[in-house]
Order: sequence, then C-alpha cells, then structure tokens
Amino acid sequence: MAWLVLLGALLGALLCMPRVGVGSLGSEGFLPSAPHNCPYRCVCAADLLSCAGLGLQDVPAALPAAAADLDLSHNALQRLRPGWLAPLSRLRALRLGHNELDVLGHGVFTNASGLRLLDLSSNALRALGRHDLEGLGALERLLLFNNRLAHLDEHAFHGLGALSRLYLGCNELSSFSFDHLHGLGTTHLRTLDLSSNRLGRIPVPDLAALPAFLKNGLYLHNNPLPCDCRLYHLLQRWHQRGLSAVSDFAREYMCLAFKVPTSRVRFFEHSRVFENCSAALAQGLEQPEVQLHVQMGRSLRLHCNTSAPAVRIAWVSPQHELLVAPGSRDGSIAVLADGSLAISNVQPQHEGVFVCLAAGPRLHHNQTHEYNVSVHFPHPEPEAFNTGFTTLLGCAVGLVLVLLYLFAPPCPGCRRCYRRTCHCRRWPRAPSPLQELSAQSSVLSTPPDVPSRKASVHKHVVFLEPGRRGLNGRVQLAVAEDFDLYNPVGLRLKAGSESASSTGSEGLVMT
Repeated sequence: MAWLVLLGALLGALLCMPRVGVGSLGSEGFLPSAPHNCPYRCVCAADLLSCAGLGLQDVPAALPAAAADLDLSHNALQRLRPGWLAPLSRLRALRLGHNELDVLGHGVFTNASGLRLLDLSSNALRALGRHDLEGLGALERLLLFNNRLAHLDEHAFHGLGALSRLYLGCNELSSFSFDHLHGLGTTHLRTLDLSSNRLGRIPVPDLAALPAFLKNGLYLHNNPLPCDCRLYHLLQRWHQRGLSAVSDFAREYMCLAFKVPTSRVRFFEHSRVFENCSAALAQGLEQPEVQLHVQMGRSLRLHCNTSAPAVRIAWVSPQHELLVAPGSRDGSIAVLADGSLAISNVQPQHEGVFVCLAAGPRLHHNQTHEYNVSVHFPHPEPEAFNTGFTTLLGCAVGLVLVLLYLFAPPCPGCRRCYRRTCHCRRWPRAPSPLQELSAQSSVLSTPPDVPSRKASVHKHVVFLEPGRRGLNGRVQLAVAEDFDLYNPVGLRLKAGSESASSTGSEGLVMT
C-alpha cells in the first residue's frame, strides 16, 4: 500500500508542474496584453485614451467605446471624417490641439452630444462655417486660439447654448459681431477671449450693452483699436470699476492714433491723446446699475423692467448661478411668474450684482438690467434721551441736598472727631506784614508831667524796622490814634537804603 501512495503523490506532482511553471513565468516576466480595441502605440487607462505625439496623419480606425477623454494632440492630422465619433458615446473631452487641421466640415461632431471640452487650438483653421460645430449642445469650453481664423459665419456658434468659455485669441479676426455674438447666447457665457487679433472696428453701443458678468471676462487687449472717444471713456470706466479683463491687461490695450501701425499708443498711459474728448459722448452708453441697500433678514424683490414685453426672463446671481423659475438651488431665491426675483430672507451671500436677462421678439436678445445689492447688518436703535426726566431728577436731588443742609443736624460723634482733628493739627500761621511790623515795633510813652519835654501831651516815639518780606527796604509808617493832624511838621522819616534782606537798618518816626 505504501508504494501506491507514493505513486499517487508522484502523479499529482507531475500534473501540477505545468501549472506552476506557467504561473512562475508570468510572475517573473509576463507582459500584460493590450486592452481590447486600444490602438497601436496609444495608451489606454480606464476611460482615458491618449494618442498624443505619435505623428499620426489619420485618426486610428478602432477606438475603445469606454473612452471619455481622448487626446489626439501634437500629431499631423489634416482631416476629420464625418461621424468618426459615433462609437464614443461616453466622450466628454476631446483634445485636437497642435495639429494641421485647416477645415472642419459638416457633420464632424454630429455624434458628440455629450462633449464638454473641445480643444482645437494651434491648428491652421481659417474660417468657421455655419454647420462646423453642430451637435455640440452640451459644450462648455471651446478652445480656438492660435489659429488663422479670419472669418466667422454669422451663426457659427448657433446651438452652443451651454458654452461658458470661448477662446478666440491669437487669430486674424478683423471684426466680431457683439450684438448677437455669432449666434451665441449670453446666458451662460462668462469668458470671451478676442485678444491678439486685428479688431479695428468695434461698435461701442453693442459693447456697452453686454451684461456685466461678460464685460468682466471680455478680453480685447493687443488689438489695433481705434482711438475713439466713446471707446476710451467706456474702457476707462471698466478700468475704474476694476473689471479683471481690463485691469489685468491695462498696459496691453492699444489704439491707433493716425490709423497706421506705428502710431500705437497705450489707452491708459497717454491721456493727452484723449484730452479733447468730452465725457458727454459716453453718457447713456451704459445703463447705470441700480444701487440697493438692504438690511440682513429683510425681504427684497427685484423687477426686470423692459421696454417691451419679454417672452423669457432669467437672472444671474452674484455667484454666476443661472436663476429661472422656480429659483435657486438652495431655495433662498425665487423667480416668480412675472419674471421678478424675490428673496424673503436676505443674507450676506446675496450681496453683489444681480443681472436680469430678457428675451423676446421685440427685444434685443441681450438686453440686461443690473442691480447692485449691498447687505448691511442691523444696528440696534439707541434709546431716546429724555431731557425732561433728567431735569426732574436733577431738581429732586438738588432739593434733597438743600433740605439736608438746612435741617439735618450734624452727628455728635462727627463733631468730636472734627474738634480732635483740629486740635491735633493746629499749625502756626504765617504773620501778615502789618502784624510783623507791630511785633517789631517799640512804643515809648512819655508822662505828661515831665517838664523837660516841650512836646505836646501824648506823643509817642515809634521805632520801626522795615519788613523783611514785601517792603523792599522801605519804612512803613505806624500812626498813633492821637496824632496831631494840625501839626504834621514835626514828622521826620529816615529810611535805610538797604534791601529787605538787611537786618541792621532802622527808621525813626516822630508822632
């Protein structure tokens, strides 16, 4: 039985050896096979397909249907077949930049209804026809810069209702229709780049009629603009308002002073060219935005006043959210049936510019009204100052003090304390000048019965010493009460010439 067990183990090992061998080879040097339908030399990762920089002259025939992002940039593509995107129903981004495409043609993007990004930059496109961009109803960003575009069909962008960013810079456009934007609506458009072209004619009223959010993203620098007074005042106002498209590229706004390329001057640095322009020419170009101030927590209602009945009214919030009935996504803003906008509880996020977009058969499709809303925090109202009450209170307090002074006897304890304090703190007071003189004087009275004296009775001899302070060396006379006014001849004065500081001077006064 032992040899049977050994034979079974040996057979099992022989059966398992090929499986283990294949596994070991795979773990050491196995190269994963290419994903299904991935073109040769391309890179496929999940829903990304990159065939960039391969020098392709034609689009690969087999493309994986799972691709959502297709990169065919930096190749040598010259033509695109109609319907070539039919297998890519999930495609969201298509990059065709840095190729040699000179024309698109009808039906090229027919099957790209879900495309969000289309990059056609750095090609050789010379014109855009009416049907070149058909089928791109969901497109949000279109990159056409650095081509050779010199002509745009009047309805080249018709049907691109969701487009928010259009880049047409670095081309050869000499004109652009700002009144209808070549079929492109202004509802979602936020960026329109027309920089570094050949725009020499710009209708200023159509430019001024654009909504505020599009003016902030309208790039017109590096164009040979005319040195027009109305255009200057319009761009100057945009610059003062801080619109980023103007303020960020202020040095690159040029105009031709004499319609020759060598006479280019900078709009915002050579004001002497426009010193004779009257500001009255720019009045009425732009409808001034309405300034509204509202306290937080209050209600607000905005009306879209149009010159003619509007078929469709939409609003754009300060956060660039398109507002249609019933209102905003968070429910704080409502769009009513008459087209007005209502906010029941104003909050700080409602501060900014609200733009009304009105459309109708009798209205210009981009007729707008702007409301600049400023939200303020409520301030507590101060209490009214009652002067009558304060006057009455002051009179009552004064009356009480008077009554206490007249009728309230001082407490005995306070009187004893006061007397004790005065007795303990009795300080000698400085004598006055007269007291000082009287203290320093000596009066000698002669008796009336002395025969040797011939003077009148009750005469006094007074010796006075000049005061040491305040007399300045002069003698002050002390007159007795019985001084004989009828015989003042006998009065003799002798004053020392010393100053008040000397102590030996004396004066004799006879009275």
